[in-house]
Amino acid sequence: MKKILTLVMVSVFAVSCMDSGNGPSSVSLNSEDDKTLYAMGYMLGGNLKRLELNDKEMSALYKGIHNAAKGTKSELDMGIYQPKIQTFFKARMEVGSKKIKEGGQKSIKDYVAKHKDAKTTKSGLVYRMIKEGTGKMPVATDKVEVHYHGTLTNGEVFDSSVDRGKKISFPLNRVIKGWTEGLQLVKEGGKIELVIPSDLAYGDQGAPPKIPGGATLIFQVELFKINPEPAAPAAPAKVKK
Repeated sequence: MKKILTLVMVSVFAVSCMDSGNGPSSVSLNSEDDKTLYAMGYMLGGNLKRLELNDKEMSALYKGIHNAAKGTKSELDMGIYQPKIQTFFKARMEVGSKKIKEGGQKSIKDYVAKHKDAKTTKSGLVYRMIKEGTGKMPVATDKVEVHYHGTLTNGEVFDSSVDRGKKISFPLNRVIKGWTEGLQLVKEGGKIELVIPSDLAYGDQGAPPKIPGGATLIFQVELFKINPEPAAPAAPAKVKK
């Protein structure tokens, strides 16, 4: 509950900064502080977007923020309505993620139809080999060095080590399920494309602000090197006295 309240309160920070008599379009970004606050609000507003609030709901939300900030007594019994916040938040997120999931399922079907070499695993992960490697294949307990390029199904890039120009290394069992499974299908020196449904990625929660809840993700991953985790040292033998 505390996490939900914090997320909502932080998300509406920009809304609470609005003058009660003027809409956001009337605010001029003249000073560097204005511009910095706008940038902050834009970033934090990504969480609020997930609720898909209409204008009336936004106004109700702002009224509560405004009254609390001014020390005005609540118009509601907070003991009754505070527990409803989490239920409301969860329900709105589920509605939004359901739509995105449906779109993702269609994208997966279109992908499989377009790429005849695409394969689907029992978990629902879809993949195709872009370049066959010649080395060994990793296991879940290995550490791997890769380049990756991640997009949403609409082609929007949300993260890319390729764009940053810097490879990344990580333990394969400490990433999303789709990566853990998918990287075990490619050999060193190979490159694979993964189409990962939301339940193998970030689920209904997503990874705001760039990855919405329920999103299907597409990754191109090139595996350069496998570095197995070192075995744990053996416990010293007990000496009998």
